[in-house]
Amino acid sequence: MTARKGNKMYNDKVKELFATKPNAGKMDNANAVGSVGNAACGDILEIYLRIENDVIQDASFLAYGCAAAFASSSQACEMIKGLSVEDALKVTDKQVIEKLGGLPAQKMHCSVLAEEAIRDAIEKWKREGNR
Repeated sequence: MTARKGNKMYNDKVKELFATKPNAGKMDNANAVGSVGNAACGDILEIYLRIENDVIQDASFLAYGCAAAFASSSQACEMIKGLSVEDALKVTDKQVIEKLGGLPAQKMHCSVLAEEAIRDAIEKWKREGNR
């Protein structure tokens, strides 16, 4: 997809997630929504969760940004499905990067957005009296 000086910028998994965008889209029956943005690069992420009995039943996202933002968001959604809210809060940007098989150094912040959006959604969900 994108190359720099003959080297791949993104690995095949990141390119595949960007091309297919699994988990992308607004979730109509979400009961937790988190949003974050990075002013430096312009990436914006909104994550939607459907939580039942303290377990994340479904997760989706809307993103404005680069391939790494889409791939990180999609991977993070996949990782938290089926987890308790407490376990989902333990998912880190480093784990997202590991599951992706790596990101270019200048794109590492995209995985941080995914971690922060999950945290924001769950914290709002808790504040609204769901926990």
